[in-house]
Amino acid sequence: MRSRNTILFTLLAVAMVALFIADLAIGSTAIHLGDVWAALTGGECDVATRDIVLKIRLIKAVMAILAGAALAVSGLQMQTLFRNPLAGPYVLGVSSGASLGVAIFLLGAPLLGLAATPSLQLLGTAGAAWIGSGLILMAVMALSRRIKDIMVILILGMMVGSAIGAVVEILQYLSSENALKSFVVWTMGSLGDVTATQLQMVIPAIAIGLILSVALIKPLNLLLLGENYARTMGLNIARSRRVIFLSTVLLAGTVTAFCGPIGFVGLAVPHLARMLFAAADHRVLIPASMMSGAVVMLLCDIISKTMALPINTVTALLGIPIVIFVVVRNRSIE
Repeated sequence: MRSRNTILFTLLAVAMVALFIADLAIGSTAIHLGDVWAALTGGECDVATRDIVLKIRLIKAVMAILAGAALAVSGLQMQTLFRNPLAGPYVLGVSSGASLGVAIFLLGAPLLGLAATPSLQLLGTAGAAWIGSGLILMAVMALSRRIKDIMVILILGMMVGSAIGAVVEILQYLSSENALKSFVVWTMGSLGDVTATQLQMVIPAIAIGLILSVALIKPLNLLLLGENYARTMGLNIARSRRVIFLSTVLLAGTVTAFCGPIGFVGLAVPHLARMLFAAADHRVLIPASMMSGAVVMLLCDIISKTMALPINTVTALLGIPIVIFVVVRNRSIE
């Protein structure tokens, strides 16, 4: 089993490197691999080519790796915590909170005549999304202290998401065409809007979230067998929940804030990792989900650029068959 896992991790690493290089070469203007290498290593190449590779495609490819790893791990944590194969990184209302923040920024501020306010302009779409996600996190963490049943928290998260969705729809109905178009474009997701400066904020946030997920390996393995068993083994359930929630918001919240809501990666990739490695141990599943998520997101970005489609549509088309397979398989087992 260990040798099989080593082979699989090696194959994932090779696939990730190959897709990363392909992502740098493929685009509206195809770039020869030799020129890509020259741009990365400081060799001789055209100035325009160097700028395309280093200032646009490299940032986008790095963001694809970070987003894929972050969404996959956050989805894995939610599926384990709620013991639900259809739980994803957005079940806590993280995406809904981010959407509300962006909706208030893009749709609400123009309605109130505050769009030109300097403080709002400084905040930006990503800042508004982060604040929205953070507020939802604080609400969920406050509820988790009072509510012991994890399924009640799941239901409340869904209800909060529905309520926020209704508020967002009201803002959409009242907004101008231009503001509405900006919001709709944000909901489609994009890896290409992240700047080099923003990447310096994204990397530490996602790194902290991933480090927390690694520190949670033992609690997650105990939670696989149920909260009652985990409690008898001495696990502090309330504290573990809060750390899992924090990790999830750092991972999924950061990606949503800077890239928009990217669906199905967090839901489908953990199942893909389980099928590939035939394992339930989070010592295997967390690195497997990280690498699988990065590979899937790089592949989606290449397809998105090749076919000129929003990233969200590509992740949905690749993720939905996996989710359907999991549902049908679980149903047939019952």
